Amino acid sequence: MDKFWNEYPVIKNDLNSIVDIMKKNTKCKDKVMQKSIHELIDSGGKLLRPAFVLMSSRFGNYNEEKSHALAAVVEMIHMATLVHDDIIDDSKLRRGQETIQSKYGKDYAVYIGDFLFCVCFKILASNSSLTSIKIDSKSMSRICLGEVEQLNSRFVQNISLKRYLNRISAKTAELFSLSLYSGAAESECSEKLCRIFWNIGHNIGMAFQIIDDILDYTGDDFSIGKSATNDIKQGIYTLPVIYALEENRNILSPILSKNEYKDEDVHNIIKLVNQYGGVEKSKRLAQRYTDKAFGLIDKLPENDYKDILKQITQKLLHRNY
Repeated sequence: MDKFWNEYPVIKNDLNSIVDIMKKNTKCKDKVMQKSIHELIDSGGKLLRPAFVLMSSRFGNYNEEKSHALAAVVEMIHMATLVHDDIIDDSKLRRGQETIQSKYGKDYAVYIGDFLFCVCFKILASNSSLTSIKIDSKSMSRICLGEVEQLNSRFVQNISLKRYLNRISAKTAELFSLSLYSGAAESECSEKLCRIFWNIGHNIGMAFQIIDDILDYTGDDFSIGKSATNDIKQGIYTLPVIYALEENRNILSPILSKNEYKDEDVHNIIKLVNQYGGVEKSKRLAQRYTDKAFGLIDKLPENDYKDILKQITQKLLHRNY
């Protein structure tokens, strides 16, 4: 379990139970598949999304069995998308460990991702309302379409801010929203309160992804360029690049258009993205989403978990650049 939760023993204990639920439900005859999934479960993720389910579920009629089942589902949806992402990106490492597609092959990884989705629906069928299943299905569809949009926008240098925001809303923010909404909905919170939770998740997710994109272009070590370069090589232009292109396309575009990058090109891209305001403008937008998230959290009923949610959001979104 990630030390992130050491200050919150009740949540940490619940998350340990959710890990057990995931392992129990992913047991299967194919031991390679089972082993690979259990390795991914144990690989050190923060389990943010299931934790959000647990927190929001404490604002209504808390049902431990339902809440834990939903929390396991959202984490396995997240895991399945990571497995499939690594196939598309041909990623070798995930959380410092060899990816499933690298270790077992792309074909196996596809089936493992599909298997995880199947397990999600099996758990939902036994523990959730039909409304929740519909909402979860809609979110899965939107996440998938976000991935397709990213694929379709590769190497498009005139990508608009709106298109980028729609992409990260689907790819990242959707699951944050689903986590907070589903926990509240299944604990019979009012629709108004559920909608507040959905919007909190959206704003946290948007800020979280923008901050991640910023971190690719900040720091004083060459290693910061690795993630940014991986995205650029695949034609995935994130917010700092989009803003920098808007400011001076004539300088940056020729470098981005190269067939391959040398170390000097990586340095130049990072330098130009910073020089033409890509990072600073991105920081300001991330702060706007952060402020919205905290404003919405303040509207929640008084509750010990409201304070915890605020503290966790602070840790996630107030990171050093």
